[in-house]
Amino acid sequence: MYKVLALIPARSGSKSVPHKNIRKIDEKPMMAYSIEHALTSIYINRVIVSTDSEEYAQIAREYGAEVPFIRPAEYATDTALDLEVFDHALRFLEETEAYVPDIVVQLRPTYPVRDVSDIDAMVEILMKDETIDSVRTVSPAKEIPYKMWHLSTEGLLEPILKEIPEAYNMPRQQLPVVMYQNANIDVIRTRVILEDHSMSGRKIAGYQMNHNFDVDTEEEFARAAEFLKIKRGGKRFVFDIDGVIAEFNENLDYAHALPNEKMIRIVNRLYDYGNEIVLFTARGYVTKIDWRKETENQMKRWGVRYHELHMGKPNADYYVDDKMLSLEFLYHEFGV
Repeated sequence: MYKVLALIPARSGSKSVPHKNIRKIDEKPMMAYSIEHALTSIYINRVIVSTDSEEYAQIAREYGAEVPFIRPAEYATDTALDLEVFDHALRFLEETEAYVPDIVVQLRPTYPVRDVSDIDAMVEILMKDETIDSVRTVSPAKEIPYKMWHLSTEGLLEPILKEIPEAYNMPRQQLPVVMYQNANIDVIRTRVILEDHSMSGRKIAGYQMNHNFDVDTEEEFARAAEFLKIKRGGKRFVFDIDGVIAEFNENLDYAHALPNEKMIRIVNRLYDYGNEIVLFTARGYVTKIDWRKETENQMKRWGVRYHELHMGKPNADYYVDDKMLSLEFLYHEFGV
């Protein structure tokens, strides 16, 4: 059986959000979420927190992690490298317990939102292919590096990437898709760290995820807290149909309305989280035509999962319509 260690690096110093690793987010210290992710994995069989703080260590133990050492101060600075932290932890475990895992999973405590199935899928990649040194989570880059420049001291521009002639003059749709490493999950073979002195090795597999939460500012902390409350369920969401569930129809010809498939996926996920989904529509308000049956049939054909349909506007905890910023929040946070 593979020995798979989850190592959660949680130092006490943080300038952007003080003590963010233990600050409560939706009623739990943020670090606790990464511990729970590791404990839920079907492959991880040991969970250790590396911290320089006795207070952090106690909290980590309360949520089920081991803290067999307090990280030395020289490995807990702003400039300390992941490699130094992991090399210290692995050598300590080898020297004191003769314990050497086959695979190490890095779960940074600043990512309170993860799908544990992603962790297991990444571990499986290393289990199935011995030639791969590590697996990293990546997301599509929002900025296009082919349109980026170096600026010389003389004020002249030099393209960063030159493999495609004049890529900076091309439409983005014609340029290669580029990924950035989002640091949500890293899975590494132990030998790569101890023998090759690297956190990645040479053959690195990419594991794509479209949404990502990295808490490094107060704004990101608030976003993650809101998402976790939503994911916990028990909230009442009210969605306008036209302009949200259905594409907007200027002619009010609702019988030929088209579904907004991206939004329907979000609605169904909210439903699966245990939230109450209520749909409303003003169809027929002007013409006095009864659109209820047609609307019910549309929702069934489109696969929309909901609890109530109102031909009007009911009370709710959340309203989601085509004129609210919360639409952008849902699109961004659900990554669809």
